[in-house]
Amino acid sequence: MSGPGHVAALVCEAGGTVVVVASALAALGMRHSFTRLHFLTPATSLGAPLIGAGLVLENGWGLTAGLDILIVALLALSAPVLEAATARVMAQRAGLIGEDSSW
Repeated sequence: MSGPGHVAALVCEAGGTVVVVASALAALGMRHSFTRLHFLTPATSLGAPLIGAGLVLENGWGLTAGLDILIVALLALSAPVLEAATARVMAQRAGLIGEDSSW
């Protein structure tokens, strides 16, 4: 495949991959787990949609594109909730909040 659609797909896929890899490498450099959690946001809110858009542009509309969109949508909806739940458990284990707090 060649043409502007292919180039746009490659740009989206490369950009998303750069965001995800940069987020992972930046998280490795952080000392505290709470700080590392912040680096999930760019990967899930920018990196994954860019990769998903690149896959849709590359494959065209169809069942594969629908599945790609579904996966990216589920990731976008569940990532903030999972990040908050992870932070809550980490805070409980560190003794920063009580087990029964309604934080």
